[in-house]
Amino acid sequence: MTLRRRKSRKSQAANLLGSYLKFKAAGKAAKGAKKAAKGTAAYQVAKRTPLVKRVPLIIAGAAAIFVAAKARSNRGEPATT
Repeated sequence: MTLRRRKSRKSQAANLLGSYLKFKAAGKAAKGAKKAAKGTAAYQVAKRTPLVKRVPLIIAGAAAIFVAAKARSNRGEPATT
């Protein structure tokens, strides 16, 4: 069992500030990604079409993501039959 050393006020403040800045940076990155996604043509088309017509677009997008993920995970591995 090890004894934990208490951090000084300066050290605690520095850690708190570092954590805050990391969270702010992550939030800004997420906001930027959201804005970038909203600027894509697929998002604009999906936004303008009625819900019934959106279903095939959503399915096609999900299928494309699934295929891309499979291709990425199988990269470099020999095909097994």
